[in-house]
Amino acid sequence: MSKQEGLQGEALVADYLRNNGFQLVAHSYYCRFGEIDLIAWEGNTLCFIEVKTRTNLEMGLPREYVTPAKQKKLRKTALFYLSEKKLDCFCRFDVAEVYAEQGFDKARIVYLRDAFQ
Repeated sequence: MSKQEGLQGEALVADYLRNNGFQLVAHSYYCRFGEIDLIAWEGNTLCFIEVKTRTNLEMGLPREYVTPAKQKKLRKTALFYLSEKKLDCFCRFDVAEVYAEQGFDKARIVYLRDAFQ
């Protein structure tokens, strides 16, 4: 998958979140520990969202690529974000799977709330 396809998937998920009542606060947040694709509020919960886009499933489901090592990086990055922004709030880690086997105009999103701790 190309970087462009990944960005298209993230844009689709951002629209999905907005349409479902989330308030986006960051896109492609980077720090020395890693990157978080999207950060959004859902009510009083801050959600750190990893987006996985696939144009075919030959190599498995998108969620399978959020490995324990990736989860560890996401947790460190999220802690840095919370510290940097001086936030003390409820948080969770979500995974958004974008299935674009038939193109991005027909893509399907599967949103996994609280995908890992």
